[in-house]
Amino acid sequence: MEHSPVVSEVNHLTAGLSHLYLRRFDLFRVNPPLIRIVAALPAYFTSPATDWHRYDTSPLARSDWDVSHDFLKVNGIRALWFFTVGRWACIPFSVLGGYICCRWATELYGAPSGGLALVLWCFCPFIIGHASLFTPDAHSAAIGVTAYYAFWRWLNRPEVPETVLAGLLLGLAAVTKFTLLVFYPLWLVTWLIYKLTARNPQRCLFEGGLLLTIFCSSIIIINLLYGFESSFRPIGEFQFQSRLLTVDEPDPKQLRRVRNRFRDTWLASLPMPFPANYLQGIDTQRLDFERKKWSYLRGEWRFGGWSYYYIYALAIKLPLGTLCLLLMSAASCISRRYQSTLRNEFVLLSPSLAILILVSSQTGFSIHTRYLLPILPFTYLWCSKIARALRAKNTFTVAGGTVAICWSVGSSLWYYPHSISYFNEFVGGPMGGHHHLLDSNIAWGQDLTFLKRWYEDNPAARPFHVACYGLLDSRLAGIDFSLPPVGPSAIGLPADKPFEETGPLPGWFAVDVNHLHGARLTASDGHGRWESLATDNGDLTYFQNFLPVGMAGYSIYIYHISSEEANRIRHKLGLPNLTMTERNVRGANQIAIRN
Repeated sequence: MEHSPVVSEVNHLTAGLSHLYLRRFDLFRVNPPLIRIVAALPAYFTSPATDWHRYDTSPLARSDWDVSHDFLKVNGIRALWFFTVGRWACIPFSVLGGYICCRWATELYGAPSGGLALVLWCFCPFIIGHASLFTPDAHSAAIGVTAYYAFWRWLNRPEVPETVLAGLLLGLAAVTKFTLLVFYPLWLVTWLIYKLTARNPQRCLFEGGLLLTIFCSSIIIINLLYGFESSFRPIGEFQFQSRLLTVDEPDPKQLRRVRNRFRDTWLASLPMPFPANYLQGIDTQRLDFERKKWSYLRGEWRFGGWSYYYIYALAIKLPLGTLCLLLMSAASCISRRYQSTLRNEFVLLSPSLAILILVSSQTGFSIHTRYLLPILPFTYLWCSKIARALRAKNTFTVAGGTVAICWSVGSSLWYYPHSISYFNEFVGGPMGGHHHLLDSNIAWGQDLTFLKRWYEDNPAARPFHVACYGLLDSRLAGIDFSLPPVGPSAIGLPADKPFEETGPLPGWFAVDVNHLHGARLTASDGHGRWESLATDNGDLTYFQNFLPVGMAGYSIYIYHISSEEANRIRHKLGLPNLTMTERNVRGANQIAIRN
């Protein structure tokens, strides 16, 4: 396995196993279960150890992390094999995405466009990075574009076989990513536009019935995957948490209590044609945005997000060659030689715009650019029209497009296999990317295997101190370590810490870029516990004052700090210098901890 399991993969695997073993869908309900069930199947058939004692099945519980920690603990190093085979099981999704991009572009614009769309999909660092995982983002992009292709074919030939296929694929899209629920209103609007611009509207009633059949059959697919778990429960019986689905009610203790906003209305007895945990998952995900989280953009931390975050992120995460192709495609709109029909252009552009608007409107936090992965295949299909320049014998456009695609592919391959950490040359590549975005955009726990290689190749780097974000304990990767000492933050000193235990201190350290910038995330302490290394009173940002001596991937920086360097930066931060005695005592303590 080239990359270690990322944060969400651990949660997805344990949740997928709970679906298969327990036939329950409470765990990690904030995402639909299709991809994780596929990923968990190989592990299920090899009988992993399980520990469900901390699995809380109440509607308002979030026991994902506890159960994931227990799974890793009881399986140990064997757990890594389950992640490997789970990733293999999901390879067909990315193959499907490439095939549909090629086929749809060919039907719209011709064979050269099909080849261009395929190249853009296969060499996109976003797709390469996330399709190699079994988190649902890239795979939802593949299923989403497949469903939309089936719908487009139905629009042009609304018959029963096309209806069945479109309904099946819409249902599969809906159990892959909640974001794809936007397809329901989009398909209705698109069909109406097709009917308004059609020369023969007589079949409108019949086709409307077929569209309703598509929607109904997709809901059946959703229920089938969940095993009809508490389907058709009246909406008034749900325990919701988000402000969208609840209202405040008076409480004599002055505490906020919430109740289902439908409970005392005429809608309370309305049966919901969805599994209970499907609706509970939407409510829980909505609650996450309402509660807000710390977000990072260009060196600024904010409790909440930015409406322009995702547009900015795409501008620095997509290859510059791809962005050039996108601009060329926009410019080509002035010429009819490069266009398909206006209706076809609408079919390609509307899902991208709708998903971008939907995701950007959720400003409770701005962290994961991967939420926009479902728009990429539609973007690449639209870009592929530039290949029509070959038939039009437009030498200038052919030359420009060739340079752009070579630049895009070359840039992506230059940083492979570290595609998750990819940033384009505008911000200095992955080396400069962490000054702009963090978390799953660059450091999601994927580089522990590379850190292990560096650790084994440098036996003199002992004792070793590691601070990496993720659910995987670095000891499981074969690294013997302890946590680095917390140092002063921008507004204070570590509370209740003697100065000789406050960083900077001499030694060997590996710090991922999240902690380098003071992210309020946890890290394993090497003894089965996870600690937060960033508070108002201290963090690890002092490492920015040192030059790294090595790297693990592009997400983990390795430092060797001498006593002189430590004292130089301590003086800069207003900390007392370490004496020789204090250094020796600390060295003895480190050896004792290690033994």
